[in-house]
Amino acid sequence: MSDMSRGAHGVHGKSPTREQRWARFKESPLLPATVLVLILAAAAGLFAGSYTYSMADPTPHSIPVAVVGSYEQDRGKAFLDGMEKALNASVKVHPYPGVGAARAAIDEQEVFAVFDVRDDGRSVVLELSGASGATVAEVLGEAAPAVGRRTGVAVTVRDIKPLQEGDPRGLAIFYVSLAAVIIGFVGAIQLSVHARALTPPERVAFTAAYAMLGAFAIAAAVDWLLGALDLPFAESWAILALTMFASGMVFTMFNTLVGRWAMLPTWGLMVLLGNPSSGGAVSWPLLPSPLGAIGRWLPPGASVNAQHTAVYFPGHEHAFPFLVLAGWALVSCAVFWIWRHRHPGSRETGPAHAAG
Repeated sequence: MSDMSRGAHGVHGKSPTREQRWARFKESPLLPATVLVLILAAAAGLFAGSYTYSMADPTPHSIPVAVVGSYEQDRGKAFLDGMEKALNASVKVHPYPGVGAARAAIDEQEVFAVFDVRDDGRSVVLELSGASGATVAEVLGEAAPAVGRRTGVAVTVRDIKPLQEGDPRGLAIFYVSLAAVIIGFVGAIQLSVHARALTPPERVAFTAAYAMLGAFAIAAAVDWLLGALDLPFAESWAILALTMFASGMVFTMFNTLVGRWAMLPTWGLMVLLGNPSSGGAVSWPLLPSPLGAIGRWLPPGASVNAQHTAVYFPGHEHAFPFLVLAGWALVSCAVFWIWRHRHPGSRETGPAHAAG
């Protein structure tokens, strides 16, 4: 064998350097696959941790309640002080001139219950509102009789605004809103994969289209098919459609800003942070304080809030949750439209001869 031949074989048989191996790895599909493995592992831990942190051990932080009657008498004060101690000073007492005014405050969702102190403080009627928050009603309903026994006060508990029969734990609205949020951004992901060439107006239009049809399907399944909730159909449909559209446009916004990694901020905002803090599975007064404050400003929390009021407190709707949903939708649409040239999809729509 000639020296030239041996030299050539020697070059080809030489082991690649560390720099060469790293360069090949960066150019191969192994790098993004490895990154995805690490991201998915972290996401799994964060997903479990966020829901466990929020929901595994709900603890009262600030429960606004109404008091009427002789709550300033010694026994009445002793009972209310006992409730404060039993719930770690989390009961925030708001006096009202009468039971009617206190019940109106429940309808406006300003308080979660009414303590009607009677007979100079010797008896208390606790009027709960399961519809205001099943977990809060459960906490108050368990604590009040125990405190009454310790303070010598007779306690009667009744639920003046119970949950619907098909939703005994008050979770149906959470599941309904969760479906709208998840399908909302999953739909936008599928549009980005299977309808990549949509123009910006078409993308917004098709997001609105699947939001309208998907919201109708959710409401029809829960109300007409399963009978789990008696929905105010048109209003519930509108809330779900706005939720799905906002969720889909949030992904589209992030897809415009960060490209193929858009799922990360969308998942973090909507699922890791938004759903546990929505107040749907655990009422806001029992959530860790930061989550209870943040949740109202995110689409999942706004959706739960709007849907909950529509179902259980008709005629007492507040503008805030609708403004939150509309705000997310408008901001997302604006960001997408302003930087639409950065979106990884779209196609040319001008005349063919203009290409030259």
